[in-house]
Amino acid sequence: MSDEPSTFYEQVGGHDTFVRLVDAFYREVAADEVLRPMYPEEDLGPAAVRLRMFLEQYWGGPTAYGEQRGHPRLRLRHMGFHVNPDARDRWLRHMRTALDEVQLSPLHEETMWDYLQRAAHALVNTFEPTPSATASSDR
Repeated sequence: MSDEPSTFYEQVGGHDTFVRLVDAFYREVAADEVLRPMYPEEDLGPAAVRLRMFLEQYWGGPTAYGEQRGHPRLRLRHMGFHVNPDARDRWLRHMRTALDEVQLSPLHEETMWDYLQRAAHALVNTFEPTPSATASSDR
């Protein structure tokens, strides 16, 4: 029997790595004028917990996300939000910053980044400009 980590989750450092990734990501989101309003909670903590649990489960870690929230249904869960290319690009920029901060091995970094890009592109649900950007440009 091998002591080598068997899942991507274990290979990248498990829970601590995902906590660091999500914390760095939400630090960036907190200052983003387009993304921050998409999070209804005053504190970004609940959103951070949900994202961390989702990513951990996706990459072979604990299954708490599914046990607490059911199937991820990512497109359905994001339909109520204005996810246009600008929001997608901002999300990816902040996730890129976070991923760079956690300093995974090149193979793990490339694998995770590939998934994050595909997921972000799949969640775009409108090509309409960001509502606040339209409102402020009309003034």
